Amino acid sequence: MENNNLSRHLYFYAIGLSYKKADAEIRGKFSLGNEAKTDVLEQAKNEGVSSLVVISTCNRTEIYGFAQHPFQLIKLLCDNSQGSVEEFQQVAFVYKGKEAIKHIFRVGTGLDSQILGDFEIISQLKSGFVESKSKGLANAFMERLVNSVIQASKKIKNETELSSGATSVSFASVQYIMHNVQDVSNKNILLFGTGKIGRNTCENLVKHTKNEHIVLINRTKEKAEKVAGKFNLVVKDYDVLPLEVPKADVLVVATGAPVPTIDKDMLVLNKPLLILDLSIPKNVHDNVRDLDNVTVVHLDDLSKITDDTLENRKRHIPAAEMIIEEIKDDFISWMNARKFAPTIHALKEKLNSIKETELSFQRKKISNFDEEQAEIISKRLIHKITTHFANHLKDNDTMVDESIEWIEKVFKIENTSK
Repeated sequence: MENNNLSRHLYFYAIGLSYKKADAEIRGKFSLGNEAKTDVLEQAKNEGVSSLVVISTCNRTEIYGFAQHPFQLIKLLCDNSQGSVEEFQQVAFVYKGKEAIKHIFRVGTGLDSQILGDFEIISQLKSGFVESKSKGLANAFMERLVNSVIQASKKIKNETELSSGATSVSFASVQYIMHNVQDVSNKNILLFGTGKIGRNTCENLVKHTKNEHIVLINRTKEKAEKVAGKFNLVVKDYDVLPLEVPKADVLVVATGAPVPTIDKDMLVLNKPLLILDLSIPKNVHDNVRDLDNVTVVHLDDLSKITDDTLENRKRHIPAAEMIIEEIKDDFISWMNARKFAPTIHALKEKLNSIKETELSFQRKKISNFDEEQAEIISKRLIHKITTHFANHLKDNDTMVDESIEWIEKVFKIENTSK
């Protein structure tokens, strides 16, 4: 992918990939941990990218930011993940301008979630923005946009039932366990990994299964103890994981490890075992599926579960979309006014310069030149011309960036984009 003939203007892009076209294996390659996300921001600063936000969840990895060409953002993602540009091209998306704005609104409000109405993504967007801002990589546009998405998310939660019921990846996993494991309250459940999904899964397990035989294991024992203390659960050392797995009837894996942590050599079993892998990248090796008494369910499988809760949520999509449109339109109006105001000002200065040159010429050429009258007429003409351009740029159907670039080119005025 070449990066030639760049426009001198910066455009807002959303680039990335999600569950819609990329399976769990590919999403795993492009997944960005906390350190990798920080590396993206540092590299962005070094490469002259002025503003961007990065999010990476089990369902998607996306970058929102300003660039002359989307490849600048794609390069940041590929340089800091295991994914290649070729793989990106096969499964990814690139949105520009208003399409990028529309996309981030749908993501942040749960309409684009793998499980409809799962709002956990909004906290990722918030934290991503906070980190970007702390590094000087969040301009006024990005701040206003993220705040507008947060506003839309809150309003949808308060005024619709799009998030009614307890449906999320963590709840779907517990729902699956309850539907497929008999006498679940008396089964041995082992939860490996106490990150956000792990914590939420643990809470749902305690709440819905009434199980008192849940064991937590985490690489950092203190984190597991913090979660366990809330629910009075048992915590075991990471070193004894191979000893605890054979005791379990249900194993929930929710770690952030970059490579599989569970494989068939660890599973010396004398009874059936249900494994739910809620990790991206996958943390249960594919060779586990070779074992007859082991069932492996990945989060992509869980997302296909539909129930009455999800069906009810679908009825509230139109109301949610109306809220998004209202807040998005307000944002775009603000954005366009802020964007084209410098161009209109520069155009007015250019026309005034032309006017001064022409009046000076006429003043020398015409002996009884009526300078006052010429000044009045000229000002009115300049006002009418700039008003026509302003109205064009305000129109919802106008491609503002392209129009600004055209005006600058025709009237030979300096690049007014910030």
